Amino acid sequence: MSLADHTRYRIFKDILARNIMFGLTVFSLLLAVIIGLGLYFKSAPILNEHSLWSMLSSSSWRPFKGEFGFYPFIMGTLWVTIIAIVIALPLCLLSGIYLSEYAHPFIKRLVDPMIDILAGIPPVVYGVWGVLVVVPFIGDKIAPHFVEYSAGYSVLAGGIVLAIMIVPLIISILTEIFASVPKELRDASLSVGATKWQTIKFVILRKSTPGIFAAVVLAISRAFGETIAVLMVCGNISQVPHSVFDSGYPLPALIANNYGEMMSLPLYDSALMLAALILFVIILIFNAVSRIILVRIERRFAL
Repeated sequence: MSLADHTRYRIFKDILARNIMFGLTVFSLLLAVIIGLGLYFKSAPILNEHSLWSMLSSSSWRPFKGEFGFYPFIMGTLWVTIIAIVIALPLCLLSGIYLSEYAHPFIKRLVDPMIDILAGIPPVVYGVWGVLVVVPFIGDKIAPHFVEYSAGYSVLAGGIVLAIMIVPLIISILTEIFASVPKELRDASLSVGATKWQTIKFVILRKSTPGIFAAVVLAISRAFGETIAVLMVCGNISQVPHSVFDSGYPLPALIANNYGEMMSLPLYDSALMLAALILFVIILIFNAVSRIILVRIERRFAL
């Protein structure tokens, strides 16, 4: 093979590899569009029967009477997710700081596999643990101090279980983010007389703010879609929670509980597909808005 032929062959391989990777990237992006369109077309029958706003704002869920109000399920999803983040974020943030800045290497080698084990536990195990431990603890020990009665199956129980589930994810991400801060920045801060905590507070946390925000976004996206564990401890009552001790019914639990059993009712089946579409759109909008905010934070901290 001549030098010219060899050069053309190398250029051809380079162009072919680039086009293949581009095609796979486009296909990956199209998957979200395909999923959204599929859910929309499956939801079309109920959208033709009822207006979207009436279903989103209604609290009446009576499928056999043709009433499909998604407001309680949306609020149940938000309650559980917010509680989970409020519980998990401070715990993970302080744990990540300790592991990256204070912990002995032996402690790190001991904790890292345990975090991986927690991340690999099936959700149903967390759900069983929630039913056996969290629900009785809330119903017998916590709720009596605040409300007259609570069985323990509540959005608080769902939030606690979900918080435990997302802790390994957030800690792993935050540890990597803190470890990626250049050592020179730490040394520069300490050299001018700053304490260890001042260095963490004004250098490491400031430099890591975009990464922390991204970790929270990823955790919230994971929390939005969690099904089995939350389903087992939330109570699954179609109502709008007014306190953390009220039962809730998140959208993923609604879909998991009912899909497959009501296939004989086309409108009911379409309503469940609409629930999946609503969940899909909520996560999509949340991630898009979060990405915009993250870009602005990165620009501000790059200055």
